[in-house]
Amino acid sequence: MKFSNFGQKFTKDSPILQLMDDLGNALNSPTPVNMLGGGNPANIPEVSAVFQATLEQIVAKSAAVESVSNYAAPQGDAKFIAALVAFFNRHYQWNLTADNIVLTNGSQNAFFYLFNLFAGSFDDGSQKSILLPLAPEYVGYADVQVEGSNFVSLPPIIEKVSHDGNEGFFKYKVDFDALENLESLKNNEIGAICCSRPTNPTGNVLTDDEMAHLKQIAKRHDIPLIIDNAYGMPFPNIIHSDTTLTWDTDTILCFSLSKIGLPGVRTGIIIADPKIVKTISNMNAIVNLSPVRFGAAIATPLFENDEIRRISDEIIQPFYQTQASFAIRRLQQEFADYSVHIHKPEGAIFLWVWFENLPISTTELYQILKQKGTLIIPSEHFFVGMDTADYPHARECIRLSIAQDDATLDKGIATIGEVVRAIYDCR
Repeated sequence: MKFSNFGQKFTKDSPILQLMDDLGNALNSPTPVNMLGGGNPANIPEVSAVFQATLEQIVAKSAAVESVSNYAAPQGDAKFIAALVAFFNRHYQWNLTADNIVLTNGSQNAFFYLFNLFAGSFDDGSQKSILLPLAPEYVGYADVQVEGSNFVSLPPIIEKVSHDGNEGFFKYKVDFDALENLESLKNNEIGAICCSRPTNPTGNVLTDDEMAHLKQIAKRHDIPLIIDNAYGMPFPNIIHSDTTLTWDTDTILCFSLSKIGLPGVRTGIIIADPKIVKTISNMNAIVNLSPVRFGAAIATPLFENDEIRRISDEIIQPFYQTQASFAIRRLQQEFADYSVHIHKPEGAIFLWVWFENLPISTTELYQILKQKGTLIIPSEHFFVGMDTADYPHARECIRLSIAQDDATLDKGIATIGEVVRAIYDCR
């Protein structure tokens, strides 16, 4: 039996496979695991109570059963799309219509479509890539393209900064000088620019000026700017800096219901030009027949009455800000006299920790910590589309989830501290 080239792609190890396997194994482990490596959102009781009440309402109205007993159109559940159109027009005055929105089975599914739509082989014989203007970027992007891995990315400018009056922090910034002089961009070899905001894994939030500059570059080269808004405004709004959310037909905005606390319903949302929406609807029909409707059934009333904004602004965002403060305090206690830096926590559900001049790679550190019952994600795989052979920084960081309870964070960070201090001390 032989697999095609397409099939062989899925027989190989990949970073996102490692992440999801670790998550599943941790949940089923007979011994406790300090799960600081996954991307699962926190189970926040106040948010769960809202979902429970909403579920009871839609069950009582038979909307829950109706949502799972009938297909949606390939574009997605029409009632939810109408609620989204009204929601975004109400809050942002974008003048959207139903032709601007398409649903997918999660945002991972959305990026599979988008990255294969704008990168790979074209009928004029050209080959195009997705430009990630700021590495590190989301590890789940790396393997979604059918024709290999067509990404180009650039190392960041690293700036040491303070946070809440304290030192020991840094922030990544886009190197626009390098970006403007990128040969692949000049040679028309880029099919789209993509960034996450806030960024998974670092919690970095690109400024409004950086976003405007990226939009200007995309427009100049007649390519779309794709923004992964899985953690951003207006839901789940896990963002701790002043930002503005904008959209036009040259921009593709991607949202998800996962980080509001509904990862299991696999519901992604794309706002784009009608031509893109129609093409992705066609992809849905071929790959999935239609998107799952159950998430849409739960979410529709939350968007109609703006409850989605209330739980995002008043519950979800403050929860993660509190968790970040707790984890930062513990990390600073563990590494008070060591060359360890934390990326300025501007959003998302992670901290990005830099062990400067660590004697081993964080991939090796990951294996040591795993044996000690603590899971983190090493940094190297997040530098998608970049040659890291001569870039030590790519092997010196970890992504640490703050979605766990204080006890798990405390035990996990204590283990990280004990192991890493010992490695530094043995130099």
